[in-house]
Amino acid sequence: MTAEHALAETASTAAEHGSGIHVVLKAETVFNVFGFPITNSLIMTWMVVAVLTIFALVFRKKIAMIPGKFQAGIEWLFEGVLGYMEEVLEDKKVARRFFPLIMTIFFFVLVGNEMAFLPGVGSIGVHGEEGLIPLLRAPAADLNMTLALAFISFFTIEVTGIAMLGFLKYGSKFVNFSSPIGFVVGIIEFLSNLGRIISFSFRLFGNIFAGEVMIVVAMFFVAYLLPVPLMAFEVFVGFIQAVVFSMLTLFFIKLAIMDPHGEH
Repeated sequence: MTAEHALAETASTAAEHGSGIHVVLKAETVFNVFGFPITNSLIMTWMVVAVLTIFALVFRKKIAMIPGKFQAGIEWLFEGVLGYMEEVLEDKKVARRFFPLIMTIFFFVLVGNEMAFLPGVGSIGVHGEEGLIPLLRAPAADLNMTLALAFISFFTIEVTGIAMLGFLKYGSKFVNFSSPIGFVVGIIEFLSNLGRIISFSFRLFGNIFAGEVMIVVAMFFVAYLLPVPLMAFEVFVGFIQAVVFSMLTLFFIKLAIMDPHGEH
């Protein structure tokens, strides 16, 4: 039984018995290891990491001097992204340095989002005090994961700015006593930097979690018709969110390594 059919059957049964829709905001604990809670989103995250690692190892072994269609497609994708990064960052060396980070973020978010539509995700679980606890949940539907990813991007951006410009020069973007306007602009820039953590994490979490809720609601009312186009749309949304998260990281790195206002 696929996840879609299981959810549809659950929604139909709930509708027949007059019960409401059960939506859980936070990731649910499946079991504990030495007091550390293992949630369904964490298990799914491990699966995503395993899939990407296995793919990388297998693909590496099959790399040939004369590439096949699949290898040529991957190389075309990587060359296109690297060329775009070189254009944005205006430095080939810097682009090559951050290429692994940007592509890792993209593939991690993309695979995590799309694996949420595999059969069994959300429908196979264990029974707990509050009913069925799914064994698997989309990683991005857990705010903890999106916050962790946001912190990785945030600290990478800030450390890059300090490393490229120097601590004092980079700090002058936020602390500027040259004029009242410069001081206010610096404060706004500082608050804007801190706000990236919230915007990064809540944008990804909100889109993926809202998509799950929308599909569940659709299954509750029209179990075998409406969810199909919604799922197709959410597959597209998952791809777009992966692009947005990785591209925003790239653009903010570009802003971090630019000279402070008034340098030119």
